[in-house]
Amino acid sequence: MATLESEGHAAVCAATGEAGLTLALAPGADFDAVVLDIGLPDIDGFEILGRLRREGFSTPIVMLTARDAVRDRIAGLDMGADDYVLKPFDPFELVARVRAVARRTGGYAARTVHVGALACDWEAGAAWIGERRLDLRPREWAALKALATRPGRVVERDRLAAEVFPDEESPSPNALDVHVGRLRRKLAPDGPRLNTLRGVGYRLDP
Repeated sequence: MATLESEGHAAVCAATGEAGLTLALAPGADFDAVVLDIGLPDIDGFEILGRLRREGFSTPIVMLTARDAVRDRIAGLDMGADDYVLKPFDPFELVARVRAVARRTGGYAARTVHVGALACDWEAGAAWIGERRLDLRPREWAALKALATRPGRVVERDRLAAEVFPDEESPSPNALDVHVGRLRRKLAPDGPRLNTLRGVGYRLDP
């Protein structure tokens, strides 16, 4: 989960199968990829997979398992899994697999990011906080994209400036602050907090 978040993904964790089913099947739930551990403490991952698919849950699912038997992998794929990752694994391989299955279905890794109540659709070039659509200028949109893809992480001033002003070698010192200030006002009062770390950079916090 920490690695997913460090790569700019918003992640929700469920410690048990029942909790995961509740999250996945909740009215209005909109997940773009699921990592499902077969060895959960209460319900076998295969049973969860079957129940989700029977309920019409079409979100891509990556199975996480210590079982290395080919028949287990085949069974999972036949039941509707999209990919497998075997334990032990490199966390960044898992992130890449999640990104790949989501991309194949036009999902989160390719298109959308959620930070708290904020939802950004990169392909549509639009962002919402709840039902409120944000009216963003191009520079504000560029700043939001740079920050929202790294939620909770500090984005240094120079790096943010390079993404907000890709066509300018030396933007005026106050230009970045102006656009960030406008973006902060548009996120308020019900969106994620855009914090300034003086002399360092900015951070978008859910």
